[in-house]
Amino acid sequence: MSDPEDSPRSEPVIEPPLLTEKASPTAPPAPSRKKGKKSPGASAVPPPPASPAPPEENLSTSSLYLNRELTWLEFNRRVLHEARDERTPLLERIKFLSIVSSNLDEFFMKRIGGLKQQLGAGIRSLTVDGRTPRQQIEECHVVVRDIEEQMRALLPKLLGLLKAKGISILSYADLTAKEKKQLRDYYSRNIFPLITPQSIDPAHPFPFVSNLSLNLLVTLRYARDTEVSLARVKAPMGAGIQRFLRVGKEDRFVAIEDVICQNLDMLFPGMRVLSSAFFRVTRNSNTEKNEEQADDLLAMIESELQERKFAPIVRLEVMKGMDTAHRGMLAAELDLNETADVFEVDGMMAMRDLMQVATLDYPELRDPPHAPIDHPLLQSPRNVFHIIRDAGAILLHHPYESFSTSVERFLQEAGEDPKVLAIKMTLYRTARESRIIDCLINAAQNGKQVAVAVELKARFDEAANIVIAGRMEEAGIHVTYGVVGLKTHCKVILVVRRDFNGLRRYVHIGTGNYHAVTARIYTDLGLLTCDDGIGKDATELFNYLTTGYTPKRKYEKMLPAPKFLKKALLAGIAREIRLHSPKNPGLIRFKMNALEDADIVRALYEASRAGVKVDLVVRDTCRLRPGIPGISENVRVVSVVGRFLEHSRIYYFRNGGKEIFLIGSADAMKRNLEARVEVVVPVENRKLRDDIRILFDVHLSERRSAWDMQPDGTYLQRMPAEGEDPRGSHEILISLAEKRQKKVARLKKRKARGVGGRNLR
Repeated sequence: MSDPEDSPRSEPVIEPPLLTEKASPTAPPAPSRKKGKKSPGASAVPPPPASPAPPEENLSTSSLYLNRELTWLEFNRRVLHEARDERTPLLERIKFLSIVSSNLDEFFMKRIGGLKQQLGAGIRSLTVDGRTPRQQIEECHVVVRDIEEQMRALLPKLLGLLKAKGISILSYADLTAKEKKQLRDYYSRNIFPLITPQSIDPAHPFPFVSNLSLNLLVTLRYARDTEVSLARVKAPMGAGIQRFLRVGKEDRFVAIEDVICQNLDMLFPGMRVLSSAFFRVTRNSNTEKNEEQADDLLAMIESELQERKFAPIVRLEVMKGMDTAHRGMLAAELDLNETADVFEVDGMMAMRDLMQVATLDYPELRDPPHAPIDHPLLQSPRNVFHIIRDAGAILLHHPYESFSTSVERFLQEAGEDPKVLAIKMTLYRTARESRIIDCLINAAQNGKQVAVAVELKARFDEAANIVIAGRMEEAGIHVTYGVVGLKTHCKVILVVRRDFNGLRRYVHIGTGNYHAVTARIYTDLGLLTCDDGIGKDATELFNYLTTGYTPKRKYEKMLPAPKFLKKALLAGIAREIRLHSPKNPGLIRFKMNALEDADIVRALYEASRAGVKVDLVVRDTCRLRPGIPGISENVRVVSVVGRFLEHSRIYYFRNGGKEIFLIGSADAMKRNLEARVEVVVPVENRKLRDDIRILFDVHLSERRSAWDMQPDGTYLQRMPAEGEDPRGSHEILISLAEKRQKKVARLKKRKARGVGGRNLR
């Protein structure tokens, strides 16, 4: 049973003034700067021009705002640094290289694709940082080419280190005659039947090239003929066929495209191969339609997925040495600018596939194993609802604490508890084979009322969500698709249970998806609570999600977007400015994936000018420039890149000593605050607040995985001095979780001994 003083208070933490506070005039802050080691290649991002402090009314000047796309690419430089850093275990370095490659693919599909759409529509309006769509594309291309050059320079070094450990990616030419024969036989049986070569000539239209596929352009002619012809061969990856084919029983591999290239005689018997070169295309993934005009949302999403397959191409990658005429032909056929949109690759194409190598079973080449602990309060076999009711609230921190024994257990017991009457849930992303879905289906079969708001438009998970939605509907679950025009991005579970004193609502609010796989590699927070105010608010939220009706909805504690959250954050910043004084200094701490909303950035500049200290832990995109004289000297921006992907969202205000802690699903991005259904809730329990405070302190003080943003948008990595803790945030937090586990085990042991003694007496 928790101390009553630590239990959630009945009155809202977010008082009405937070929603109505207006910004007040500010004063210049005191200077604050840090030094560290500069990020490799950081100079490739064109820094905005340094300028003297503008007057207060000019906080909207473009030079104060960094570009969204360029700052996201800068994040990938930090990820790439983990691949370059010799302190990182070898297979983890390969993993980070793969992640950067995958991230750049997605960047072209989403961000460059969107910019090209703007360009095609004739949009010339400037971003808040003063760039047109064309300028952004051009600058991004420069940075991407630089990053890829660094990746190509790094890969041979990593492959050399792998070879020394018994892991080799070989050229087909390096194999012995016996190995070549064995591989050719394997290819003939398992791969060759799947390949369909396609001619490219006046009688055959240029073939369709699928997104991110690896293709071979082959130049051929008959032995006694002078006429040259072209053919396209697609590497048949997927359906159990991997990029790297094993040679023998050891961890020696040859890339599938190399095998295809060296056995073209099987595809083109009797013909002479004059040349061959690989190419790859990236298509625009932005194919969204107007759902307000759709009669059937599900059918519309399925149509979008089909259209995405045939979407315009935004990037062509070609193998170095490809014939210039062939390169030009490909660019013309694919409707691309040869100078701007063609990227020459000297070495391995699509390094994202290196994840196959990164997952090999070599424990000594990976991070030390980490097994999430069970939350101390949830190690009890008692009914989970009794545990939550006694505690008032439980704060979960994944992946340090187990997702399966907390969130999945919560849903499982809800489905089996005879006193549970209804379960309502939002679902943005989850695994295809998900225990979450199994629990919901089991609950419906047990007679519970189960309703799930599924977001069909979760980027790149649309197809999976359609399948999941269909499976749940077949099980009798009431499935809705959220509010027209808004993505449902919030992470909420509401369980209605008949307790001893009437109906009680139990709620889970999370910062991350209900996805067991990502819960092991993403850092996220979750709140399990039976707070009456949050329960009532959750009911209102689900009524909104299932009807779309907005009039007169009131929330006591929950701050949903798009209606309330942005207003509350701006009011909270303004309130911090008003309450700030030398005797009672203001403090704002935000942790998020991205800080992009210009209004929030402007408000934080105002807070800094007033002397309020602002600590920002931002994983990737950040428009705000810290350390500008007279503007942001009281602001520091820290990015943490390490073993796990930082994903939790936290908003903190000192609030004149009456501290406000908020967690939820929303980043400080315009799309999250104005075009999505998000949920942020207060954490009121004193002990849980202290846990969040420790999290901030670890991120802001560690010397391994933290990077400090400089005024020009580049980052300096912190380096531990002699005698300082060399561990990064994730290692420190793993250690703290393990210490808590040991403490619980000791207490259980002492308790057991005490009981034993009494029995003897």
